Amino acid sequence: VQFVESGGGLVQPGGSLRLSCGAPGFTLEYYAIGWFRQAPGKEREGVSCIGYSDGSTYYSDSVKGRFTVSRDNVKNTVYLQMNSLSPEDTAVYYCAANLMRSSCATPVPTRMHEYSYWGQGTQVTVSS
Repeated sequence: VQFVESGGGLVQPGGSLRLSCGAPGFTLEYYAIGWFRQAPGKEREGVSCIGYSDGSTYYSDSVKGRFTVSRDNVKNTVYLQMNSLSPEDTAVYYCAANLMRSSCATPVPTRMHEYSYWGQGTQVTVSS
């Protein structure tokens, strides 16, 4: 199983993008799904999570109030709506499934070792 991220691109500061996370042959509905990003020269960080069992959501402090995670179980897709983008948001964005927990209402919902089925990522570049 490999997740597929899409929707990245080049956007000006203050702009918006919506990323999509799909998983052909895998039902996303039954898993907590996390969004992560990795900027050049930096470690991969968790930015958001959406739970399965309780619909919980999580956002890192750096994106809270600007990003919104959602899921469409009919389309088997998880989305990350990103608004008010800044150059600091420039990174490759990844999604993955948490095989150990169904909820994002935990103290650290984006422990990477809990996630599997990483995709290739989608590049987001915020620049004028």
